[in-house]
Amino acid sequence: MLHLVLRLQKSAQLRASGGDVITDCILILSETRAMTQTFVDTIPMLPFGMLNAFLISRGDRAVLVDTGLPNSEPKIEKALNARRLDWSNLTLILLTHAHIDHAGSAARVQMRSAAPLLAHHDELPYCQGEPPRLRPSGPFGRVFYRTGAIQRPFEAVTPDVIMTTDGFDLSEFGIAAQVLHTPGHTPGSVSVLLEDGRVIAGDLAASGILLGGIACRARPKSPPFEEEPLHVVASLQRLLSVGGRAFFLGHGGPLSAKAVQRHCDALRHRFTPRV
Repeated sequence: MLHLVLRLQKSAQLRASGGDVITDCILILSETRAMTQTFVDTIPMLPFGMLNAFLISRGDRAVLVDTGLPNSEPKIEKALNARRLDWSNLTLILLTHAHIDHAGSAARVQMRSAAPLLAHHDELPYCQGEPPRLRPSGPFGRVFYRTGAIQRPFEAVTPDVIMTTDGFDLSEFGIAAQVLHTPGHTPGSVSVLLEDGRVIAGDLAASGILLGGIACRARPKSPPFEEEPLHVVASLQRLLSVGGRAFFLGHGGPLSAKAVQRHCDALRHRFTPRV
């Protein structure tokens, strides 16, 4: 508000001196919009959409969703700077789940920013270094599993905020959104639902080819690993039922609600036991 008052005062000064009032008003409106709009920026952790983290920002406050592989801090800092922000503007670090490609830089980002870290209670063993349960979802997942890349240890991290119930309000961190428990990919997977229907869904789904991204990014698929496919269906259906309309993913994406529904139908057909 103070920023806007100062801009209006400057506009009055320009008007008195014969300045371009119309141009200044456009600048005021643009800056006001930037202060009130909620932005979701994709942070490319690997090329071609193969791995994404996300920065949600509104004004001078930002929430980081996932931290990428180890040593990803420069990419996160670049995303902050693109919004004219820095580490001090980060109000929360949120992990959709604690696999190395999403939590690998969590400890370092926590240290750099001093922002609290949020994870679900069921992800705590993975945060502390316990090897994750990995159920390959198809041929690529089986090959990827043999490389050992996803099982590599990363710097252990202790969450400051531990979700033990369903639903966590991000308004105190400057963002109008809810964190929902959406198990399936892992037991403690969570998703972020913004008030306008945008969803950051982690690895509940993927799109594209191989790891995700690269090509055919509007085509939904499972990520390389998926612990409980029918739990994934239930979680995605819930997100759709509460107004999810655009799904931002850790691998590939974004997907429309219609594409997510197709993916749910395919998983249900594949994994529902035949009577």
